[in-house]
Amino acid sequence: MARSTNARLRGLWFSVHKWLGLLLALLIIPISLSGSALVWHDWLDETLNPQRRAAGAASLPPSAYAAAARAALAQDERLLLIRFPQGEGAVMVTAARAPQPGVVRPTRTLLWLDPGDARLLDRAGSNDGAVRFLHVLHGRLQVQSFGRQLVGWVGVAMSISCLTGLWLWWPLSGSFRRGFRWRRQNSVNANLHHQMGFWVLVPLFMLSFTGVWISFPSAFGRFEATPPSAGIPAGAPALALTTTAISADAALAAAGPHATGPLLTIVWPTDQSPIWKVGFAREGGASEVEVADASGAVTPPRPPRPETNARLMRRLHDGAGMGLFWQIVIFIGGIIPAALAVTGIVMWLRSRGWRACLAAKRGARAQPAE
Repeated sequence: MARSTNARLRGLWFSVHKWLGLLLALLIIPISLSGSALVWHDWLDETLNPQRRAAGAASLPPSAYAAAARAALAQDERLLLIRFPQGEGAVMVTAARAPQPGVVRPTRTLLWLDPGDARLLDRAGSNDGAVRFLHVLHGRLQVQSFGRQLVGWVGVAMSISCLTGLWLWWPLSGSFRRGFRWRRQNSVNANLHHQMGFWVLVPLFMLSFTGVWISFPSAFGRFEATPPSAGIPAGAPALALTTTAISADAALAAAGPHATGPLLTIVWPTDQSPIWKVGFAREGGASEVEVADASGAVTPPRPPRPETNARLMRRLHDGAGMGLFWQIVIFIGGIIPAALAVTGIVMWLRSRGWRACLAAKRGARAQPAE
């Protein structure tokens, strides 16, 4: 009786596993492969855009980079922030036009400047380039309206597929060690599917679950120790100031005594928050010193906040700051699902073929002899 029940359950999980894989294969493959590529985001960007490379460290005052950026921008574009390299590299400036009605997130302009003389190295829109394409493909499947939710539900399906796959991998009889045998079936494709599926099970489930968390942040907000702040209501984007009471150099000088490490960013004041925000590196992250534009009053950096669950899920998912070993695990964990989708489709097509042959033979035997 127990064996019969187990066989029925196995048949049920096989159907769930098979149809999840078949129906979502065309979505799983681009999500997985783009995620693997984005593990090496910085290297990929530098390889595809060698013109943005620069030798030397930032040696000019912020005002020099700001002036060089303004000379390369359109008249209606406003500076938003300057990002300084860690060590050697280009200085990156972000600018944007004034928000248009109905546009919540306008396209920004990115400028790369030589750190030694502020010479313009490259210019691009924030949505341009192959790396940005991969980001949108991985996070939204290039669908703006409901793409994030679609990717989240693919993550749910992949999590279920991991659990059903483990059930199907487990041997019907004998020790679980039999599951590690290579020749479980008379097909290299099927044996590859079994073995790859088992060894990637844990990282794939982790990537799927963290992807679901990232796609549906509000559903997991209850698990945060401190609920996220409401912030500025949607539909009211901030407008960077074109004329400020103090300069970027003065803001940096005021924030300097509170520096916790090398300079990272300088963010321009806006109409909603007329405050300069100067970011410095700090162990385990970054700190931010606020300088009031009108008075020059300085707010020292706040103590480091405990890492939120949402941030932890993001780091586990993309490998940021997790070390080379974890990044390699994530890279492999993105490639193998695509291989599993392909081998699964091949297994299904072959099973249809031999079932059709079997049905034809049975039909021939059932026909009366003449």
